[in-house]
Amino acid sequence: MRPEPLPIQSEVAPAPPEVIVVHEHRVMCDGGGGALGHPRVYMEMGDSDFVECGYCDRRFVLSHGEVHDESEVIDPAAYEGSSGR
Repeated sequence: MRPEPLPIQSEVAPAPPEVIVVHEHRVMCDGGGGALGHPRVYMEMGDSDFVECGYCDRRFVLSHGEVHDESEVIDPAAYEGSSGR
C-alpha cells in the first residue's frame, strides 16, 4: 500500500517589511519589542532615501515633507525604568 502524496502547498509571499517614515538620515532601531526586540543599532542612509534593519527588516524611509520636532524613537516606553520615568 502506497502512502497518499502530500498536497501541493502554494507559495505565500512574505509580509512586506514595516515601513517607518523618518526625517533624518541617521536612524536607530531596537525591534520595538522591549525585551523581545533586538540589540539597538544605528544606521546611516548615506545617499539613499531608505535603509533596512539587518535584524528585523524594518525599512526606514526618508520623508521629503515638512520636518517635525517629535522624537524619531519608535518605542520609548522600552527604555523607561520600572517606575515609568
